[in-house]
Amino acid sequence: MSSHGDPIPMISRSSGPLTGAAHVPGDKSISHRSLILGALAVGETTVTGLLEGQDVLDTAAAMRAFGAEVGKRGDTWHIHGVGVGGFAEPEQVIDCGNSGTGVRLIMGAMATSPIAATFTGDASLNSRPMARVTDPLALFGARAYGRAGGRLPMTIMGTQDPLPVRYTTPVPSAQVKSAVLLAGLNAPGETVVIEREATRDHSERMLAGFGASITSEQSEEGRVITLKGQPELRPQAITVPRDPSSAAFPVCAALICEGSDVLVPNIGLNPTRAGLFFTLQEMGADLTFEDMREEGGEPVADLRARFSPDLAGIEVPPERAASMIDEYPVLSVVAAFAKGKTHMPGVKELRVKESDRIDAMASGLRAAGVAVDEGEDWWSVHGEGFGRVKGGVTAASHLDHRIAMSFLILGLATQEPMRVDDGGPIATSFPIFETLMNGLGAEISRES
Repeated sequence: MSSHGDPIPMISRSSGPLTGAAHVPGDKSISHRSLILGALAVGETTVTGLLEGQDVLDTAAAMRAFGAEVGKRGDTWHIHGVGVGGFAEPEQVIDCGNSGTGVRLIMGAMATSPIAATFTGDASLNSRPMARVTDPLALFGARAYGRAGGRLPMTIMGTQDPLPVRYTTPVPSAQVKSAVLLAGLNAPGETVVIEREATRDHSERMLAGFGASITSEQSEEGRVITLKGQPELRPQAITVPRDPSSAAFPVCAALICEGSDVLVPNIGLNPTRAGLFFTLQEMGADLTFEDMREEGGEPVADLRARFSPDLAGIEVPPERAASMIDEYPVLSVVAAFAKGKTHMPGVKELRVKESDRIDAMASGLRAAGVAVDEGEDWWSVHGEGFGRVKGGVTAASHLDHRIAMSFLILGLATQEPMRVDDGGPIATSFPIFETLMNGLGAEISRES
């Protein structure tokens, strides 16, 4: 079943060349943070290019529930913030749908205010562990009451007298880091987060842009991020770059569909997010970056992807995992058409995403005729080259948007069509996926 309604079975078929410009949606990570930080600023923040997928719309609704004014006029979103520490107590349960990013960041943002809020989500989100966030929030003085295993629905009791925290993240997670930093905004003194492995740094960049005093430096402990608490955040005018995680789908499709030449303009190339593109280049993909520039503190470029029939399997460096953790499912699709083994270690985080993404992709790929090995924190795809993947099966999406899209991309180059049992979750992050891909020449459709 889809996260927001009845299942939507979908099918994709072998396509001719994909050509044209793929105007993918705005970056989801930056969109979430724009709404939350706008709500914590004093005054009006404007956002253009906001991703209007269900995940982000749920975060917008949550900010309204906490007292901010959030609305859209024309192509621009307007957020009238309530200031750091100014959140009101919500009158209703906060439904974050399918979004792990949304719920964890919002928990952090409200945990150091003397209010309570109850959070829930869809079946997928309610099965995901929250202790990785609630444990560090408890150090500030917040309390969490949820289901067994630290799962939603969950009530967070914010603290009236927050303490500054020094916290070392046990696993690489931008969500955990960001939740702690957002909680630290309303704590006195300095909140410090230490990462042994660097993760995406959108929160640090955007906090600085909103006027927070935040520094980052390398030490023997790792990356040390220090935030001075209780600032007055200044409203901003934000232009959201296009999402590299969404761009991954038309880019990877172009690489495996014969004769393709696709341009994805204005893609965010934050080095903590762009690991997939460099991995594809190492596999022999015909990818080029055009008009490199900086917009709103984030590096961006126009990305061109062309059909690449001579891809080769590689060993993906484990230290790169944090910069491409959401892209491993579609990377495994490309790996199915490469020659040789693509080995992906250091990816245990994939086991606790919207689904167990290693198991979901491995099962579907094997059914489609691709050899896959897996362990707790690694997996390997044994590709046989272009044109050799059979397909012809229905893959389970497990209420996971990236799993659904990855198998639909697979079907564009398999010998027989690929089906997914439910494409409904795609709307959470990439609501124009079907229209955009078909506009390039793909054959993706819904089945009755």
